[in-house]
Amino acid sequence: MKYSIVIVEDHILLSQALSGLVNGFPKFKVLYICKNGKELITRLKDPKNIPDIVLMDINMPIMNGIETTAVLKKEYPDIKVLALSVEEDENTIIKMLTAGAKGYLLKDTEKSILEKALLQVQETGYYHTRDVANLLVKSLNPKVEKKILLKDREIEFIKHACTEKTYKEIANEMCLSPKTIEGYRDSIFEKLNLKNRTGLVIYAIKSKLFVP
Repeated sequence: MKYSIVIVEDHILLSQALSGLVNGFPKFKVLYICKNGKELITRLKDPKNIPDIVLMDINMPIMNGIETTAVLKKEYPDIKVLALSVEEDENTIIKMLTAGAKGYLLKDTEKSILEKALLQVQETGYYHTRDVANLLVKSLNPKVEKKILLKDREIEFIKHACTEKTYKEIANEMCLSPKTIEGYRDSIFEKLNLKNRTGLVIYAIKSKLFVP
């Protein structure tokens, strides 16, 4: 029995190449290809079109990958989304993770990594590539994580940081000055040995402080 994949990609040649690649993996088969999120949502109305995993591009016309992933999270929570994009921007990755993506791959990834990512997303629920991790966040030390005690206000800040709010908007939500919020951010980054906001989002998801 093979796991079913749907590819959502607006570049036809690339989507066809991806389809051939995925169909070559022993445990996977491509059900169909969509050019954008709107087409996918329309096709999912037929139960026969429900896949195990959606391989999702981000920059697409009509309905992009972030918007589509958010809809899938709400209306089709059993479908797992694996993002596949050229975007290395920190904010874009944060948005995809918080929208509900279970993993994030860059389009220049190797064939073996793609297969491994699909397997892990299906079997364990998520996958984050070493390339993206090295690019955006230092690996977290589980032994250190267990000893870290976060204050209530720090946890509140972390939850706000997992949204698309700016630090200024977070300051308004918490009734604090932007300078105080920057202090929270710097203190938490130091406590958790993080380099950026993406790392904080990944930490929050792993620690179940935030559920995408």
